[in-house]
Amino acid sequence: MVEKVVIIGSGPAGWSAAIYAARANLSPLLYEGTMKPDMIPLGQLAFTTEVENYPGFPAGDIRAFVETAVDKDRHYNLPPAPKGHVRDGRPHYAVQGVELVELMKQQALNFGTRVVGDDIVSVDFGEGPPGRPHRLTTGEGKTVEARTVIVATGARANYLGLPSEEHYKNRGVSACAVCDGALPRFRNKPLVVVGGGDSAVEEATYLTNFASRVFLVHRRDELRASKIMAQRALTNPKIEMVWNSAIDEVRGDDKSGLTTVMVKSTVGAPTLEMPAAGMFVAIGHTPNTAFLDGKLEMNDKGYLRLTVPFRTNTSVAGVFAAGDVSDDYYRQAITSAGTGCMAALDAERLLAQFEHH
Repeated sequence: MVEKVVIIGSGPAGWSAAIYAARANLSPLLYEGTMKPDMIPLGQLAFTTEVENYPGFPAGDIRAFVETAVDKDRHYNLPPAPKGHVRDGRPHYAVQGVELVELMKQQALNFGTRVVGDDIVSVDFGEGPPGRPHRLTTGEGKTVEARTVIVATGARANYLGLPSEEHYKNRGVSACAVCDGALPRFRNKPLVVVGGGDSAVEEATYLTNFASRVFLVHRRDELRASKIMAQRALTNPKIEMVWNSAIDEVRGDDKSGLTTVMVKSTVGAPTLEMPAAGMFVAIGHTPNTAFLDGKLEMNDKGYLRLTVPFRTNTSVAGVFAAGDVSDDYYRQAITSAGTGCMAALDAERLLAQFEHH
């Protein structure tokens, strides 16, 4: 059997693509990944606590809705409601990352999407419709053939690799200021940003809207950021540069989460103990494209290159890209969901084009 549409990835892009493909009667087959660090079920939202900026999900009694909408056999995967967020005796908070993506998954399942809990580990792209189908190999060694493929495998944030950093992820350690910076945990408190490129400056600048002060920690004595971006950081009164420094450890407690960042010098100066409510790591992202083995064109950062303006076409006919795997700029759940919709529509229209000839 040759599938009409196979979707690889299970973040907002993958589930949005599945919803649209299923509603178009394309009977999509989605591979949601396993628990490997680079491709996990539910994508990067699985690492996110409250999502305050996804349209249609203002703070409220989210848990009651989630529990009625999501199949009971998946309730085990729902995180506890955030502590201290109660109104009239019920949890009152913005939707959490896992809750949001579980709702997306449920919506896709409701329309008939078939889901496989496995990885696609290699690809053999054919000619696409109406020629030889694309062949995909799973982690279990099975082969699936598809007329069209949507790659929605995302990109993972690069972290420092410290054990203490891992311990405080989602409890003060983040890799997305736009996602998390406005949370009450960080408001009017000192924050640390790690990095020296444009992304680090953008994160630091954005956080000045909420923090009492932002410390930008960089291991060199000048920023790698573009001149205009560097000037923006150096002249912002709420940003303080911490030159020739690297993070040695993050500390905190179970109640407050992260409270202190230990900063060691790269030039032999004494280690600094910096009080901080949060640390934002801005040292880049790695798109999850290794399994493609270079069979799709990528840009100089390793992200899939879209070959048709305002479309999701890749360099191979019948293969489309959606979400962060082809987006090195926005990297938001809402933009990923939008391109997932676009990819499904692009696949549907390509299939229809050949069916009518």
